[in-house]
Amino acid sequence: MNTFQVKTSKKDQILDITDEVNQILQKSNKKNGICVLSLLHTTCGLTTADLDPGTDLDLLEALRKMLPKISYRHPHDPSHTQDHILSSIIGTSLSLIFENQTLSLGTWQRVILVELNGPRERHIVCSITGE
Repeated sequence: MNTFQVKTSKKDQILDITDEVNQILQKSNKKNGICVLSLLHTTCGLTTADLDPGTDLDLLEALRKMLPKISYRHPHDPSHTQDHILSSIIGTSLSLIFENQTLSLGTWQRVILVELNGPRERHIVCSITGE
């Protein structure tokens, strides 16, 4: 398994990690297979998205508006309960197919980390299986 880190610089932020994942694949001894990414955190998420200018901000705004204004009961810090909930909705792991040591993504598709409680250093584990 491979682990890599990314640093975020804002409370809410989208980071494109596609190139980092492809670099790991190109260093592996597997040509084709599945790459599983897993975040070691509970206040950020992993997904794929189109990153045309502004769509990162659209996604972050839409996510924040999804959750109701209620009295959250998270014991150690109720102010970031929404961050935990959104992380669970987005998910903290992602499985992706790769061919010729490169992710098989759609034309506009990028692998993104969705930061919800930054700035922080985030750790991502990458497991590669295949031939």
